[in-house]
Amino acid sequence: MCDTGHDHHREGFGFLVDAPEIQALIGETRRITETIPAAAGRVAALRPAFAALLAADGWLPEACTRPDEASRMGGGVGQYALYRAEDGSLCLFSLVVPAGVSTPVHDHLAWGVVGIYRGVQDETVYTRLDDGSNPLLADLEIARRRTLRPGEFYTLLPPVEDIHFVKTVSDTASISIHLLANDTACIWRHRFDPASGAVAPFRSGYVNAPCPPDPVP
Repeated sequence: MCDTGHDHHREGFGFLVDAPEIQALIGETRRITETIPAAAGRVAALRPAFAALLAADGWLPEACTRPDEASRMGGGVGQYALYRAEDGSLCLFSLVVPAGVSTPVHDHLAWGVVGIYRGVQDETVYTRLDDGSNPLLADLEIARRRTLRPGEFYTLLPPVEDIHFVKTVSDTASISIHLLANDTACIWRHRFDPASGAVAPFRSGYVNAPCPPDPVP
C-alpha cells in the first residue's frame, strides 16, 4: 500500500506518504491559504513550491506508481492519496494512467494545481455551454488540447475549464500530481459523455485510503 506516514488523526488522513518534499508543499499551501483569500492568488503563489516538488526525485514510493486493476475510473487508472486533510479542505495525490489509456471526462470542483511527474499526457479541456440547470445533461465544447511533459503543470479555477480528460501518450504510464482544495477522490463529482451530453455522479476513490460512506447525490 502507498501509506508510509504517521501523521494520522484517523485512518487514511494526514501524511500517507511522509516525505520532506510533501511536507514542504503542504506547509506552504497552508501558509498561502491562510494569508491569501482569493483562489486565483493562491494558485499563483503556489507555483514555485509545486514546481519544486515536480523537479525533486525519490519522494514518490513505487507503490504509488502502479495501475489499479479495480479502478473506478476504468483502464487501470490509479489514484493514490499522499496527503489528506481530515476536514476535506486539501489533498495531494498521484494519478497513474497506463500507456494508451484515457481517463473519463470529469470535473474537479476545487481550485488547485496539477502537473506531470513522469510520462507524457495529452489533455483535452472542455467549456460548458449550458447553464447547468439540468443535472443530467451538459452541452460541452472542446476549448483546448495540449501535450504535457514532466515538470509542466497547470492551475484549476472552477468553474472555468474544470472539465477535461487526459490520455497517456508515452510508452509507459504517466503519473500526474494533483494538489486540490477538496478531498477529490471521495467527493461526488461528475462524469461526462460529450457525445450524448449525459452527466453522471461518480466518486473515483483512492487505491490506498477509504472514503466515508456517502449516499449518491
